[in-house]
Amino acid sequence: MSSFELAQLNIAQLIAPIDSPTLADFVANLDRVNAIAERSPGFVWRLQSDDGNATAIRHFGADVLVNMSVWKDVRSLNDYIYKSAHVEIMRRRKEWFELMREFYTVLWWVPEGHRPGLEEAEAKLTQLREYGPAPEAFTFKKAFPPPGSGPKARPTEFTESCPAC
Repeated sequence: MSSFELAQLNIAQLIAPIDSPTLADFVANLDRVNAIAERSPGFVWRLQSDDGNATAIRHFGADVLVNMSVWKDVRSLNDYIYKSAHVEIMRRRKEWFELMREFYTVLWWVPEGHRPGLEEAEAKLTQLREYGPAPEAFTFKKAFPPPGSGPKARPTEFTESCPAC
């Protein structure tokens, strides 16, 4: 059993204001999709404001949404993203968000019970953008095992294609 959990950050640049008709369907589905995440096996925690509104957190800019969560392991997060109703929303990503030319999702291991802050998450995203996937900051395409997994542990390469790409 690992003494680490998986943190993830995902950012998205809006194509219109969050309260615009363009994003109305996205906003209307937020509570449903967040509830699916929270009920998913392996879910631990997600970043949200005091009133439960993660869309109000704009650490990366006024037009950039932040999604950050912690999961028991990579497989749990992968199953939620690619094998739940979350996929419906991902397929429509281009309707609501700009195409980002650099990494916008980063994964990293945190000690069990640790809840990462936005500064930590931003540092991990910057590290991934500057150096590419490594054990300290990685992607689903090449997900590294938790620290201390032993010399035989290898990165996991998921073959699911991104429904939003």
